[in-house]
Amino acid sequence: MKKQILIIDDDAKLGELLKSYLAQFDFSILIEHTPSAGISLLKHSPVDLIILDVMLPEMDGFETIKTIRKFNSVPVIMLTARGEITDRIVGLELGADDYLPKPFEPRELLARINTILRRVNTRNTDQPEILTADSLKLDTRQRTVKLNDIDIELTNMEFEILLLLMQNPSRVISRDDIMEEVRGIDWDAYNRSIDVTVSRIRAKLQDDAKHPRFIKTIWGKGYQFIEKVVNDAGY
Repeated sequence: MKKQILIIDDDAKLGELLKSYLAQFDFSILIEHTPSAGISLLKHSPVDLIILDVMLPEMDGFETIKTIRKFNSVPVIMLTARGEITDRIVGLELGADDYLPKPFEPRELLARINTILRRVNTRNTDQPEILTADSLKLDTRQRTVKLNDIDIELTNMEFEILLLLMQNPSRVISRDDIMEEVRGIDWDAYNRSIDVTVSRIRAKLQDDAKHPRFIKTIWGKGYQFIEKVVNDAGY
């Protein structure tokens, strides 16, 4: 089945160029030129990835992804002519999976799309499906997280980091290790926002950084998942 990509960009010419290019690689492309139209489509039609421009009518891409993240964790690549490092950090911290400044090579966009989709959709079938730490449950196949049987909405980047920590309980995971695991993003921008992303995970898990239940900060070294983890294979 073809992967479906939604492009939200008011540049109609660019949208059509990307559609023609990506269609060669067996993607199905949907295009909307306003945030409201893109959000409406997303609520009624499942998509595998969004390409989102920052400079948009109605509201910018930052506000758009904030709205999307309230109801959907679909991967998002942000496109913009604004290449400042602060803009990239903001996009990543709001839940973008990657950030590509204009102008860009279509081949680079394709490579980033493929990297994200592989990361999201490819799981080793030998790996346990369910990881449980007390009242916290992470499903690697469904990509869901529950705390006390209540769904916790995580962005794809938040999910990947929590998964990495739970797969390696008691091990101190450095920022370099985290960046290697979530490869395919803008390293310089994301390195400065790892701490913010971990803080967001903690907040969603109701985890106190000073008296951690799940994630402990090891100053100068990284992070450690301190609760015992049991998987569905029984170990």
